[in-house]
Amino acid sequence: MRLSRITRIAAVAAAVVVAATACGGGGSSNLGSSGTSPSVAESPTFPAGTTMERLASAGTLRLGTKFDQPLFGLKGLDGNPQGFDVEIAKIIAAKLGIPADKITYTETPSAIREEVIEQDRVDMVVATYTINDKRKERISFAGPYYIAGQDLMVAADNNEITGPDSLRAANAKVCSVAGSTPSENIKQYIDASNLVLFDVYSKCADALRTGQVQAVTTDNVILLGLVDQSNGAFKLVGQQFTEEPYGIGIQKGDVEFCQFIDQTLQEAAANGSYQAAWESTAGKVSPTTPTLPEPDPCV
Repeated sequence: MRLSRITRIAAVAAAVVVAATACGGGGSSNLGSSGTSPSVAESPTFPAGTTMERLASAGTLRLGTKFDQPLFGLKGLDGNPQGFDVEIAKIIAAKLGIPADKITYTETPSAIREEVIEQDRVDMVVATYTINDKRKERISFAGPYYIAGQDLMVAADNNEITGPDSLRAANAKVCSVAGSTPSENIKQYIDASNLVLFDVYSKCADALRTGQVQAVTTDNVILLGLVDQSNGAFKLVGQQFTEEPYGIGIQKGDVEFCQFIDQTLQEAAANGSYQAAWESTAGKVSPTTPTLPEPDPCV
């Protein structure tokens, strides 16, 4: 199981060799009310021709993320998304010498994440993006930076649905997002006619609120955010039934950029900015601060 590979950063940092790392440091960026202000590298240098050199020279980063997922990527009053995914991206940008106000955001629902990377509309995607073999056929992943698990969200007074195995007996309609891993995983537990798909999870929450569906399924941390915003209308069933390693999507085959991202995340875990990013966002609801998972090989 992938969870057995999670380890403290001190145990893995020495084992990872990175082709390029930034030089210099100091400075800071204001990351907003949910931010953790990682130090922004001053005049970093990178090998010629690498993605890191291009981004550092441009001084900007194009980020694909979600705009509708509380705690991970939710559009704020200033028009920019906030959450753990966004803070992870800001840590990477800071290592490139790019402050938070030089990040531009593109909304990337589940169904178009590979597309925006392939079309060079973004430099990377950090969007509750589960690493799997099918997606690796089109793009590459750095990370994982977090491991979630699929669960169910139901109305607070629903005691009939107790886990995925109870869905068919309850003849429950279940909502998820088109193109997502959870929408595929849930098919073994329900009749096909009872699967309702939207483009974003906020529409699933609306359907649950109005009784059009009896459950919403996605990763537990996403559901926690929706529960937190429901004013007591929803609850989490609390029966995690999958393992979902979240990775950072980049252009296929960009090994050097993958290695740079992994090294940056390991440094963030070592200096506490990874933990601070969690505690200022998803940690407001989740009682446990995660450790950084061991990175997958960059290939």
